Amino acid sequence: MTENDYLIAWGLYAFAALGCLLVWLRMTRFMWRWLREPLRVLMAVLLFSPTIIDPVKEKFAPAVAITALDLAFKVGNNAWRAVSDLLMYTIIAFCLYGVFVLIRWPIERAGKARKAQAVAAEQARKHDPEDDQPFGSAGDDRYGRAAASSVPGSSRVEPRL
Repeated sequence: MTENDYLIAWGLYAFAALGCLLVWLRMTRFMWRWLREPLRVLMAVLLFSPTIIDPVKEKFAPAVAITALDLAFKVGNNAWRAVSDLLMYTIIAFCLYGVFVLIRWPIERAGKARKAQAVAAEQARKHDPEDDQPFGSAGDDRYGRAAASSVPGSSRVEPRL
């Protein structure tokens, strides 16, 4: 196999693996998020993790394909190396996913609290009796003072300062 054939084979595999990953994303769309996301990470690791098949020529192949072919046809001794590479990539991917979740979790909690506060403020605003008046609360208490008491019989009006 020439270098050009090797690169073409990897390109075709990458295109097919991307298609399989997109189908997997579509298939897991209905699931609960805390189950869906780890399954997607696991499928990405299974599809895109390489393993070395020829250390002298530095040739790589998909670890899942090497494991399946070595176990099915009992040829070569690369199955254990491929399985160990898969395990290593899986551990790395899930550690990165855990960091992502730990960063995302407080952000989502703050967003939910902000939404709940906005909903509570909206409910309080809807049930405010002063909102029923056409000019709101712009009455005598506009400046934070109580209305002046009127004395019966007095026709004198004094300005408020």
